Amino acid sequence: MIQEEKIRLINFIAEALREDMGDGDHTSLATIPPEKQGEAQLIIKETGILAGLEEAQTVFEVVDRDVAVRLLKADGDPVKTGDIVLLAHGRIHSLLLAERLLLNIMQRMSGIATATHRIMEILSGTRTKVLDTRKTTPLLRFLEKKAVLLGGGTNHRFGLYDMILIKDNHVDYAGGIRQAIEKANHYRETQGRNIAIEIEVRNLNELQEVLDTGRVERIMFDNFTPELVREAVARVNGRYITEASGGITAAQVRQYAEAGVDYLSIGALTHSVKSLDMSLKAKIIDG
Repeated sequence: MIQEEKIRLINFIAEALREDMGDGDHTSLATIPPEKQGEAQLIIKETGILAGLEEAQTVFEVVDRDVAVRLLKADGDPVKTGDIVLLAHGRIHSLLLAERLLLNIMQRMSGIATATHRIMEILSGTRTKVLDTRKTTPLLRFLEKKAVLLGGGTNHRFGLYDMILIKDNHVDYAGGIRQAIEKANHYRETQGRNIAIEIEVRNLNELQEVLDTGRVERIMFDNFTPELVREAVARVNGRYITEASGGITAAQVRQYAEAGVDYLSIGALTHSVKSLDMSLKAKIIDG
């Protein structure tokens, strides 16, 4: 993990802990002596792909650097019910404080990685890749997009700053496709921004206008059927990177891939994914 990412993670964890703890974990303070030692095991309760172990270690570091953590699996590993993936030893107060935040992070990240991996399995043998979107949980995007990578997917732009993505509203407000592309290129050139331009099209007529105009790097087919995607890909004929989007489900991805599109963007990977079930169980090891 690079330094900038580690700082972002530590700041996120510290804020999440403040939200959870307030002026103290009064249940633990009331029932367990402060220096009591214990061990915790992170146990998997359903089959999936593991993600978030690096973040779990950092949670323990922020909570209590004296907690000793041993990893038994790695991020990206397949796991099954009953697998123990992490052992932690230290003050029970610290283990209990870390528990919920650690599980919230790992369950969500592992759910995203698992959903991504399942789609990648369906796409096996094709050249189509799966993209995430900006349909993420506010301030958790960096974790959710990392989980997509761990599941075998590919990250789209991280935010509004690292690509010019001209969508339908931009086209309409700009006065049309040609105008939007021309303005985007003028902006890119005058601002000295070395970033790609992608444009969304809603039908084959709009696609033809993009092809006639040029000066983009990627074309997104929005809410196209697999049959329309096949025709659109043929029209593009390898001149631009192609992407299909718009409510694409796991049941449909193979059809879209076989239509020849380069990328499928699937918002459901992050906006409505099911978390992977797991639990942190503690046991006292000294009296």
